[in-house]
Amino acid sequence: MPSTKELRARIRSVSNTSKVTGAMQLIAASKMRRAQQHVLQGKKYSETLHRLLMNLSSSVDQDQNNIPLLERREVKTKLMILITPERGLAGALVGNINRKALDVINASSTKYNILSVGKKGFRFVNSRGQEVIEQLDIPDRPEISDTDRISEIAIDGFIDGKWDQVDIVFSEFFSTTSQIPKSQTILPITNEEEDSVGSSHDYIYEPSSYDVLVDLTPKYVRAQIYQSILEAFASEHSARMVAMQNATDNANELIGQLTLDLNKARQETITAELLDLIGGISALEGK
Repeated sequence: MPSTKELRARIRSVSNTSKVTGAMQLIAASKMRRAQQHVLQGKKYSETLHRLLMNLSSSVDQDQNNIPLLERREVKTKLMILITPERGLAGALVGNINRKALDVINASSTKYNILSVGKKGFRFVNSRGQEVIEQLDIPDRPEISDTDRISEIAIDGFIDGKWDQVDIVFSEFFSTTSQIPKSQTILPITNEEEDSVGSSHDYIYEPSSYDVLVDLTPKYVRAQIYQSILEAFASEHSARMVAMQNATDNANELIGQLTLDLNKARQETITAELLDLIGGISALEGK
């Protein structure tokens, strides 16, 4: 068993670690609550915009009207927008996102160009020889204007024919303890709910359905990218809070075990000293 000095040093070290992880847990919890509110607010807007776009796209003859962001063509080049945290200490979140991105890359017969948002994803794909066209960082409290560069690269590149498909890989937020890596195609925009969308005569569009659709499609893509960023941030803060809470609980449990070991070591020392004292007294009495 380690000496009492070594045990006291370990207890101090683990206690300091517990204080750090506890502080990080509180910070992550504060950021998580704010990020969750932004996700819920953004999701309402994104879903409403999606329903409107699906209604419009079902009412416009796309064969006769050229709508760039709805154009489907042979996929020769792809762009992946990979959204990962800037920092670690978020449990398995970073590894799960990176594995999801790697699975999507390996499953594709077409090579991906990577637009990396966050350093963790950039280091992962760069170390595996993937072509990273740009690496971007997003502020901790993102506004939609902070994602304009991402949207510009995706939309302009698709319209110019640099890539025929744009996918986004991020962590979708479900709850504090559940964040699921997700891959989603955002370009070309597809009418996945065509059968469930109400008929166009429910709405009157001015100046026309076509003009509104052309104006709405880039706004929809920007909203999808921004919502993915919000989901990723909420997932990161939630995962970090849970990870730091687990680390704090483990540290406190270890402190309890080390304290018990320290008490045992002290008891053994006291017992040994008493035995030596009794032995000495017995020796003197024997004389």
